[in-house]
Amino acid sequence: MLELGLLVLVAAGVLWLCGALVVGVFKLTFGLLGAIFGGLFGFLALGVVALLVLPIVVLALLPLLLPALCVAALVWLIVHASRAHQPPQPPVATVR
Repeated sequence: MLELGLLVLVAAGVLWLCGALVVGVFKLTFGLLGAIFGGLFGFLALGVVALLVLPIVVLALLPLLLPALCVAALVWLIVHASRAHQPPQPPVATVR
């Protein structure tokens, strides 16, 4: 009778370990899927927040960047005005 009880305990332990292994595999699989989809949705939310906040930050930094923008615009105007404006030449036909 003692042997039968030990055999039942061993069988229950083996079933318990198999169940724990199956549950562990499911937990690992769904944990990885959750991490992947959570990361993707996190990046999506970060992008949406960045699109909403970025114009406000740019407008807030505009007074700080205005002198540099004016210098860049002045340089562009000088370079653009110093180029010789020539009318476009008509394409030349090549004979082969």
